[in-house]
Parts: sequence; C-alpha cells; structure tokens
Amino acid sequence: MTETVDVVLIGGGIMSATLGTFLSELQPDWKIAVYERLHDVALESSNAWNNAGTGHAALCELNYTPESPDGTVDPSKAITINEQFQQSRQFWSSLVEEGVLDAPSTFINSTPHMTFVRGEKDVAFLKTRYEALKDQPLFAGMEYSEDSRVINQWAPLLMKKRRATEPFAATRMPAGTDVDFGALTHQLFDNLKERGAQVVTNREVRTLKRQKDGTWLIKWRGSIGRTPGETKARFVFVGAGGWAIKLLQRSGIPEIKGYGVFPIGGQWLKTSDPGLVAQHKAKVYSQASVGAPPMSVPHLDTRVVDGETSLLFGPFATFSPKFLKNGSMLDLVAQVRPGNLWPMIKVAIDNPSLITYLIGELLKNHEKKVDSLRTFMPTAKAEDWQLLDAGQRAQVMKKDPKKGGVLQFGTEVVTAQDGSIAGLLGASPGASTAVSIMLGLLGTCFPDRIEGWKPRLRELIPSYGETLNTRPEVAKEVLGETAAALALTA
Repeated sequence: MTETVDVVLIGGGIMSATLGTFLSELQPDWKIAVYERLHDVALESSNAWNNAGTGHAALCELNYTPESPDGTVDPSKAITINEQFQQSRQFWSSLVEEGVLDAPSTFINSTPHMTFVRGEKDVAFLKTRYEALKDQPLFAGMEYSEDSRVINQWAPLLMKKRRATEPFAATRMPAGTDVDFGALTHQLFDNLKERGAQVVTNREVRTLKRQKDGTWLIKWRGSIGRTPGETKARFVFVGAGGWAIKLLQRSGIPEIKGYGVFPIGGQWLKTSDPGLVAQHKAKVYSQASVGAPPMSVPHLDTRVVDGETSLLFGPFATFSPKFLKNGSMLDLVAQVRPGNLWPMIKVAIDNPSLITYLIGELLKNHEKKVDSLRTFMPTAKAEDWQLLDAGQRAQVMKKDPKKGGVLQFGTEVVTAQDGSIAGLLGASPGASTAVSIMLGLLGTCFPDRIEGWKPRLRELIPSYGETLNTRPEVAKEVLGETAAALALTA
C-alpha cells in the first residue's frame, strides 16, 4: 500500500531537521515524513565528532576573507556568512524560549574564536584583515595582538616554548561559539515527532520518480531485512549529505546535469587530558597549506560534547571513494554521467596542488600529525593525543562556461524548475548556515506560500528579510538578545 504525505525529507541531518522544523511551524497541518538509512539520526556530517562545531561566523576563518593581488581584503563574504549564522542563532534562541529546544548548554557554548599566524607575510595579512573587519557591526569586539604576553593570556598552549624571534599575531573574538550539531539535530527531530511527523530510521530511499500529477513516488527498502515500500509526496527534500547527488541523479531532474562531487575525509587529533583542556578555551584557526581545501584549514579547538570538554586538532585529510562514512566504495565512479564527465576531468587537471596535498596527508603517520600540531602547540606530546576519524565531505564539482569545470567549496541547493524537489550539495559552512539555506529554499520551492509565512518567520527570526550589519544599533540589540536567550557569555 502506498502512503501519501505532503513532505518527505531524505536524510536525518541538521538540514532536514531545520527544514522540517520550519514546515511544522509554518504549516502544522502538513504530514511530514523523514527517512534515514542508518539506525539513528545525526550519525554522519551532523555528528559532533564528524565536524568542527565552530558555529561558522567568519570570525576566525581566513578563507572567507581572501587577500586580493593588491594586498587588500574584501570583508563582504565574511559579513554574509556572519549574517547567516546570526539567523541560526535567532532561530535557535526562539526555539529555546518556546520550549522546543532544551537548555542552551546542551548544544551551544561560548568559546572565543581566534586566528593565529606566523611569519611576516601572514602577520601583515592578518593585520589587514583585522582592519577590514574591526569596524563592522557584526565583528564588534575583535581584538588584535602581536604581543606574546597578550596571546598567552588568550591561549597559553599556543605560546609555551615558542621562539620569541618568530613573527606571530592573533585576533580574538570573545563572542564565538562551539555548537554540538548532533545534539541540536536530535532535539529538533524529537520535537518533530512530538508534533506528529514520522521520523523513520533504517529506511533507505532507492528511487525517486515524478508522477503525472506532479507528485513524487519514493521507493525505499528497510536497511535491515530489505523490506520494500513506497511513499507518495508533494514535495521532497534530499538532505542526504554526499548521497544527495546519487538520489538527485536518480530523480531525473535536468538541473542536476553537470554536477559531480569529490569526497574528502578527515581525522582529528583529540585529547581529554584535564591539564591540557584547562589551558585552552578557544577555537584557533590558521592558514591552510598550499593546495589544501578550505575545509582542511588547521585549527585547535575546544569542543563540548555531551557535557565533556576536550580539544581537537586538525583536520587531516584522508581519502575514500565513499560519499559518506557509511557509504559505498563505488560512490565516486557510480556518479559519472556524460554530462558531468568533462567537468570532473577538468577539475582534476586544474587542481594538481590538491592531489599533491592529499597524497602528502595520506603519508603522515601519527608522529607526523603531532608535528603539525606542534606548529600550534610547541609542547605537544604524541602520547597525549589520539586519532579520531571525522566525517566525509563531498565537495561540489560543476560545469563552468569558461573553465569547463570548477571545484566549489561551500554548499549549493539544486532545485527542480517546479520547486517540487530540492537537494543540498557541498559542505562547510553548511550546518552553521542551515537556517539561512532553508529560508532560501522555502522562498524558491513555495513561492505561493512564502508571503503568508513571513509573519511567523519574523517571530522566529527578527532580522528575517533584512541585514544586521548595515544597522549597528539593531545588530547590537539582536546579538545581545540572542546571546542572553542562549546563555552565551563572552
């Protein structure tokens, strides 16, 4: 028997959880079903140990403020990402106040965001970046220092036994956060279930077929027992991480033609040693290695997961042809189509430094990885740190009219022309900007309803439809209100 619902969300991650929450708030009469192929939600990229949990707001990530050939720094991308993260914070704070989410400390905690660089060139760049950002309302409170005594107060592990003759500099934003997206995802899905949504695990979607009446027939099978079944839905969202491209290709929508993805895995060095943890409360980012993708920018992070504080350093790139940690070894090859073959080949030709970087990362043993950590923490000892596998990221490859094909970092929503199906490709800063991404999807896929939804959206997100950075007083007020609601203290 074919079940009929209004919405099917494929994948049990933060994106499906966010979109499902929006739809349940905006259209409580709609029947929503969520299908996750694993035994629980939030086991892939949304899992706390599979991502950095930085709460990406461009406070410390240098790749969001690239240096121009003339030495200037354009803050526009950093401002945009920060605006997007502020929407996430507003949404979460509203859900806390309405009792949808648990106590804020169960999923978000204050953690200063820092950038630390070495060498005259990078010090000059960081100072230029600081000058470009410090007067922006969303970056108010950013601090800069080249003084070892000041940086030692901010993050002692960075400075112990560091050579005094080495040029270095750091910026610090006390208003940074650490986010447990796994806990957040679980809480959002728990609320969806209480509101009547089906959240079904161990159910793998196999095919998607558009029907003559415009609906979608979704054929699935149980991950255990392989029992088949099917569901009919008016709208489908594919939030299946790296597997999104496979399902969008199977849907047959022309909008997915020309897209491919390149999988990059990762590992962390982790310690829960109380003596080390007590000396470092910050997320400290630096410059990426030559050829490294932005998601592989090295950083030494405080993490709070299930109430326990630990430190992570990395990520170190790994390679697997799987698009998910629990994917298939055939994923990389199975995605190839006539329409995306040349763009993928062109990406390989145009990115030899990425291949070189990946090979170098794969050759690193535990001791070599600790050596990398010592550029941040000179006193690091190999025996204090253990390797932990992070998640798989599927970076977008797509057609480009000039280059033939490009490797794109970030996220991209692919939507059918009629708005009946959409899927998310890509990676960081996805989780942190999930609210902004899903707001955009609502406008694209439900153009006939979005006007009627706006009053409720403005209740949930006061800055919806407007920018904060252009209104300093409003920005200050909204940031203060969300910080108070989320119990964040700088």
